[in-house]
Amino acid sequence: MSPVRLRAALDALPAYVAGKPAAARADLTVYKVSSNENPYPPLPSVLETVREHAGLMNRYPDMSVSALTEAIAAHLGVDPTTVATGTGSVGVLGQLVQATCDAGDEVVFAWRSFEAYPIVVTVAGAVPVPVPLTAQHRHDLDAMAEAITERTRMVLVCTPNNPTGTAVTQTELEDFLARVPDDVLVVVDEAYLEFVEGDDPVDGLALLRAHDNVALLRTFSKAYGLAGLRVGYAAAPPEVAGALRKTAVPFGVSSLAQVAAVASLEAGDELAARVRELVGERTRVLEALRAAGWDLPPSQANFVWFPVGEATPDLVAACDAAGLVVRPYGTEGVRVTIGEPEANDRLVEVATAFPH
Repeated sequence: MSPVRLRAALDALPAYVAGKPAAARADLTVYKVSSNENPYPPLPSVLETVREHAGLMNRYPDMSVSALTEAIAAHLGVDPTTVATGTGSVGVLGQLVQATCDAGDEVVFAWRSFEAYPIVVTVAGAVPVPVPLTAQHRHDLDAMAEAITERTRMVLVCTPNNPTGTAVTQTELEDFLARVPDDVLVVVDEAYLEFVEGDDPVDGLALLRAHDNVALLRTFSKAYGLAGLRVGYAAAPPEVAGALRKTAVPFGVSSLAQVAAVASLEAGDELAARVRELVGERTRVLEALRAAGWDLPPSQANFVWFPVGEATPDLVAACDAAGLVVRPYGTEGVRVTIGEPEANDRLVEVATAFPH
């Protein structure tokens, strides 16, 4: 055993469980619907841009990420001083925690929510404060407000929530912000923003303009289909964004990620068409499952949540037998990404036959 002293906090660190890769089978096509990846290849114009720049990967990327920062700011209609980039939204989240929390400070978030939250918080030496979801699998914003103490430095609001797919409304979030102390940063994690449809959706930019303690967390991994390039960003008050730049890993956002993200922002029509396809498939799947008798949360993301509790392993096994690699969460439920139409058809078939 090594004599090297490691931090005691690591003993309590939960392991991040990535979506299991799909193993090839001879009898049928296997679909990986466990990682909320976009099932479609990169947008054509983005892929061409990446090809054009691939020959420059022997050079370091622009450490200031200037072109992408300017492009994001123009896309959002904000000043570039309010934008900070990082290696995916989870990388930016790590920077946020480092910038706001000293050892023993608290971070409040809903649970179950994005499983990286307790990991990132614990690694920084801060204290995770999980607040249970409601019976409808939604954020309990009242309970989250009550969980704030003098040690709270940050609150995370994941909307739509991963893994349940439920979203908070603008009215609910405004009411919540009225109860949060001004010196507590509220991070609105909008990784699945592009898939939201419904009444009173969160207007993150309006929140950013109205509140000096709000930051928006976004990614190019989901709707834009750049999960393998790892690029995300925050829009935040200039002081917070400046702190994020100080805590960033030097040269963390690769050259290919930077040009691909800029090209993605310029491909609005291509993106909109792809999002429409995925949202249409999500609607079709949910309607079919409800017609089969399932009572599922109303997903606003690119996945559906099966709150099957103790039957979680059984549903995972049934999906696996049908060539669907899904994402279990202990004995709480199963999350299934909206994938190719063929994969979605197979999910409906399996779920319809599964006892529920």
